Amino acid sequence: MVTGTDTGVGKTVVTAAIAAAAIAAGMRVAVIKPAQTGVATGEESDVDVVVRLANPGTVGTLATYPDPLAPLAAARTSDRAPLRLRDVLGAVRVAVRTHDLVLVEGAGGLLVPLGDGWDAADLARNLEASAVVVARPGLGTLNHTALTLEALERRSVPARVVIGSWPTTPELVHQTNLFDLPGELVGAVPEGVGGWSRDAFRMGAPRWLSPLLYGTFDAAGFREAGR
Repeated sequence: MVTGTDTGVGKTVVTAAIAAAAIAAGMRVAVIKPAQTGVATGEESDVDVVVRLANPGTVGTLATYPDPLAPLAAARTSDRAPLRLRDVLGAVRVAVRTHDLVLVEGAGGLLVPLGDGWDAADLARNLEASAVVVARPGLGTLNHTALTLEALERRSVPARVVIGSWPTTPELVHQTNLFDLPGELVGAVPEGVGGWSRDAFRMGAPRWLSPLLYGTFDAAGFREAGR
């Protein structure tokens, strides 16, 4: 389960990076987006971005809603049926049968309602899946990340942290956050890589992620370099 501390933290690019690193390791990868909201005509959806950057073997969006809102609210405002947890669980379990890795990307932060009475944390718990928490590098991330990890821990969902958009020129707040960020840091994806070509992205992705996510990233070395 790829979730985040908030909206706009880089979940989609991190999802693509994990997919690319796993593909480079020889794995069969599927990416599932339960709910996509607020994509205007001609704009890329989240799975479009994943395909453009990583091109996993299987991708899919289970429900699309026009308004840029949380999925449950977007379903309500468009008079469409909200996602049912059991349908998402079923789709993921089917994908698991034929893939080595299935990545499920949430919407917004961890506890944003994806359907009536359930969220990404409920989905991860029901799937007995681990979670990748995508966090911002800047001011406010310590509190948001700690709260997200605490919510997952209370639900017995194992979780690790990836920084979603590490700046090219880190400032003092970014450098100090590297040492104070809660949880186990297993990656840092550079800002701007969402605009790279597929070949460049797939070549770079393993460097941004730890061996737990099929890459070579070393958190201790990264922190030392970021001083």
